[in-house]
Amino acid sequence: MIPIKDINPSSSTPIVTISIIIVCVLVFIYELFLGPYNEIFIRMFGVVPYEITHGVDVPPPNPLTPYGNLISYQYLHGGFLHIIGNMLFLWVFGDNVEDYFGRLKYFLFYTLCGIIAALIQVSVYPEATIPLIGASGSISGVLGAYMLLFPRAKIVTLIFIFIFISIVVIPAAVWIAIWFFIQFTSALISIDSLSMGGVAWFAHVGGFLAGIILTILFGPRRGRKREREIFGLKY
Repeated sequence: MIPIKDINPSSSTPIVTISIIIVCVLVFIYELFLGPYNEIFIRMFGVVPYEITHGVDVPPPNPLTPYGNLISYQYLHGGFLHIIGNMLFLWVFGDNVEDYFGRLKYFLFYTLCGIIAALIQVSVYPEATIPLIGASGSISGVLGAYMLLFPRAKIVTLIFIFIFISIVVIPAAVWIAIWFFIQFTSALISIDSLSMGGVAWFAHVGGFLAGIILTILFGPRRGRKREREIFGLKY
């Protein structure tokens, strides 16, 4: 399932969402110009679980310290499909969540979801030396917030079934629930792997759950009515 757009207009221009997309694209272009040195750049600014759990900086030296990489890794990507997929998801789902939180709070929410997502991945693979990169954990948090806040919004979706291609409209709660089911089952299947590699499934799961919890705990008062209607919460 590829989200094309959501039928859920926001009341403000998503300045932060657009800015994050621009920064990610610019960093990716810079990576392309690095050529064979890109691997060194990624090892410098990606999250290496071994560095986090042991408190050491494995060469190449990192100017941010390993813990600063919990932020910088969110703006690195490993290929065209990686960045296109992430930025598409952020574009479709980010504007309404930004509108709900407000710009500064949304940026802090986005960043914190990414940090928590990385730490979840690190906790599962504490000895891994493969760098974790990408905005997926942060965007998973945005999806968690979106499902909580706008479950009835419609997601225009491109679906591939073997050789058949179709465009359908799916409620956000259903769309994101299917997405999370795929992430969660993939994480369980990959848990027996001794080394982290490929897709960081646990970062997706951790970021998503962080997004839901942070939205409930720290969402602005003007949005609390929607949460109460969805969950019957009293606060």
